Amino acid sequence: MLSCKEVSLLVSQARDRRLSWSERWGVRLHLWVCEQCRRYQRQVAFFGWLAQKLEADPSPLTGAELPEAARERIQKAIEACRHEGCRH
Repeated sequence: MLSCKEVSLLVSQARDRRLSWSERWGVRLHLWVCEQCRRYQRQVAFFGWLAQKLEADPSPLTGAELPEAARERIQKAIEACRHEGCRH
C-alpha cells in the first residue's frame, strides 16, 4: 500500500496530469483507510475550485468593495510606514 507521503504527492499531481491506472487504484485504496489523506484530498480539491473561481472573477481580491474611509486609512498607514518606518 502507498504511504501517506506518496498519496499526498499523487493527489497533488492529479491536478496537473492523469494518474496511471495503478496510481489511481493505489490512491483509492489508501484513501479508503486513511482519514487524514481523505481530508487532504478534499482540501486540494477545494483550493483548486477556489483558484478557478478567482481566476474567472478576481473581484474579491481587488478591494473594490472596501469603503472609501477604510481605503484612506490604509493609504495613510502605508505612507506613514514609508516615511517613518513601520512599527510591528
